[in-house]
Amino acid sequence: MLKIALTKGRVEQKLIPLLQRCGIDCDPLINKQRKLIITLADQYHFILVKGDDVCTYLRKGTVDLGVVGSDVLAEQNADNQVDELLDLGTGRCQFIVAAKQDFNWQTPHRKVIGTKYPEVARRYFSSIGEDVEIIKIAGSVELAPLTGLADAIVDLTETGTTLRVNHLVVHDWLDVITSRLVANPVALKQKRNEIFKLVDQLQTVVEESEYENI
Repeated sequence: MLKIALTKGRVEQKLIPLLQRCGIDCDPLINKQRKLIITLADQYHFILVKGDDVCTYLRKGTVDLGVVGSDVLAEQNADNQVDELLDLGTGRCQFIVAAKQDFNWQTPHRKVIGTKYPEVARRYFSSIGEDVEIIKIAGSVELAPLTGLADAIVDLTETGTTLRVNHLVVHDWLDVITSRLVANPVALKQKRNEIFKLVDQLQTVVEESEYENI
């Protein structure tokens, strides 16, 4: 049986149709109520966790696989301790750099950046040769430039609606984010056949979905 750490919420809901198209009965997951551990088809043992915890479960060997947004991987997996197996193509959004419309990016002062993703922000500004101060924010990142806490933000956006409502404009577009299937490297060796059977099923479904959307 494969143990899988699944990001609860949006990532979870987007995975269910893919599993169903693989012929897996997802009723226990759909009707889980408050259960956090669900078994499907006597083959898959899903553990519902927060996205930030998926890599922890994988690194500690508690699970074999994980389903998590690539934003989490971009922030946490710089050491490549988790192996990415498949881009599921769901939960699509994008990293952006944004600020108030009247912010002057040419000002010489050291800019302050608010973000939930300090490593992503650090890599981006380092890549353009700019030294910045980074403040990690757990809540609504959009508040940072509005209140004067930061000059700009690095955050995720799907439609841009929240940015527009709060009178923020995009300065630069960074990586596109989607949900990914990832693996514990040890499990990848020990349960290779089981893992790649699931990978092949999901890959077929993902490719069919992409073709249907052309």
